Amino acid sequence: QVQLVESGGGLVQNGGSLRLSCVVSGATADAYAIGWFRQAPGKEREGVSCIDRQGVSSKYATSVKGRFTISRNVNNNTVTLQMNSLEPEDTGVYYCAAEKGNNNCIAQWINYWGQGTQVIVSS
Repeated sequence: QVQLVESGGGLVQNGGSLRLSCVVSGATADAYAIGWFRQAPGKEREGVSCIDRQGVSSKYATSVKGRFTISRNVNNNTVTLQMNSLEPEDTGVYYCAAEKGNNNCIAQWINYWGQGTQVIVSS
């Protein structure tokens, strides 16, 4: 069992920044790749960025490359998503997610989900 607790969402203006954090807990937390997914109203949940178990290899959606940075602190089991140059299209509920073993960063492979945190980017 893995527990994921997100924090850091909020309301920001176009071009602003936010930092999301996910605290990962559970006996086998280090066996999981961790990622951030988002879901906008009326749209499917999509992978934003994911990082492997060691915190070395990461993946990004094309729409956020160069603007978002994911990092993982393996000592305190925290995964952070730094989001810069935010756009209204980034608005949605952001979910921290855990995938056992691999880092596919695809929703169908996710084993555990956090409760989500709202991000709103105003124009």
